[in-house]
Amino acid sequence: MTSTTAVQIPGYVAGTWDIDATHSTVGFSVRHMMVSKVRGYFTEFSGEIVTAEDPAASSVTATIDMDSIDTRQEQRDAHIRSADFFDVGNHTVMTFRSTGVVADGEDWTVQGDLTIKGITKPVTLALELNGFGPDAYGGYRAGFSAKTSISRKAFGVDIDMPMDGGGVVVGDKIDVELEIEAVLRTA
Repeated sequence: MTSTTAVQIPGYVAGTWDIDATHSTVGFSVRHMMVSKVRGYFTEFSGEIVTAEDPAASSVTATIDMDSIDTRQEQRDAHIRSADFFDVGNHTVMTFRSTGVVADGEDWTVQGDLTIKGITKPVTLALELNGFGPDAYGGYRAGFSAKTSISRKAFGVDIDMPMDGGGVVVGDKIDVELEIEAVLRTA
């Protein structure tokens, strides 16, 4: 079942995979009050990964439900859903569509277009292949970790909340962290 690839990846299988949201995480962190970072997650998302015979020809698409944000503080989550930040009433999803996969030694990057609030910008994800292998249910799974940083202001999330004495309540740089487990489609 393992394909022959130009780059040898143990257990690698060409095929179409569905992201298993139950075993995956879409998370982020942002500087708060200039002294710490707040972490949050999106609990509702889906996506498809296509691993090609040549891994560099692979692709990924994903959709994230913006209303599913969870920072462990409901009042903050409600504010982030508001027009001040995500404007969930008008922009219900965030999407990602890859435009390229590039090997860099043992590392990989996934280049793609991220759309938030109707604004699309290119982003590059540093990708770690965690492995491929059979699961306990007769299926086949793959695992990936990915990271990137984006500017929230570049995507129209441009609220400024200055603090007395300088600085801002919410930083511009958002660190995005993904832990993805995917299941190979059988039909």
